[in-house]
Amino acid sequence: MVRVLIAEDMHMLRKALVSLIELESDLEVVAELSSGTDIVPTAMAMRPDVAVLDIDLPGTDGITAAAGLHTSVPECRTLILTSLGRPGNLRRALAAHVSGFLPKDSDPDSLCAAIRQVAAGERVIDPELALATLDSGPSPLTDREQEVLQFASEGMEAGQIASRLHLSSGTVRNYLTSAVSKLNARNRVDAIRIAREAGWLHSV
Repeated sequence: MVRVLIAEDMHMLRKALVSLIELESDLEVVAELSSGTDIVPTAMAMRPDVAVLDIDLPGTDGITAAAGLHTSVPECRTLILTSLGRPGNLRRALAAHVSGFLPKDSDPDSLCAAIRQVAAGERVIDPELALATLDSGPSPLTDREQEVLQFASEGMEAGQIASRLHLSSGTVRNYLTSAVSKLNARNRVDAIRIAREAGWLHSV
């Protein structure tokens, strides 16, 4: 029996996923969550074989939670479901040791088969998302530029970011200017939009 944890913030969709999976004689849902913050502690308590996570969850996004699972519950493999077909998200997911990455509109049989494959130690990646990722280049931003832009996307001003990162306000503004330039953006807001659509920033 494959023990499955489900994390999806939309109540109707979460219930549909649970019902779908429990129709299968070899799959059992042991936990269903609406917040990403609860994923790691619940998995540590329930020890599921596979965590099926929405990519865009409140509290902690699915990819960040997957990285936490890899560290805290390494025997639990992760399958991400996404409606956000952004190439950068797949790169982030692979870096977080995600085993599966599928669009939310996958048919039910494909989802259940993917859960079984992931539980068996295989990797399941939607081919269209994989091709889109190969076709797109990596992020032009440095880790620090990406970090500063992430904080800016959360509504922080330069002074707040500087305090958070132990930098000067001038240095933070330089990083923001550099990010805007590298993304060929009109301004900071446009840079955040471009980076987010490419999957280089976490959703907030």
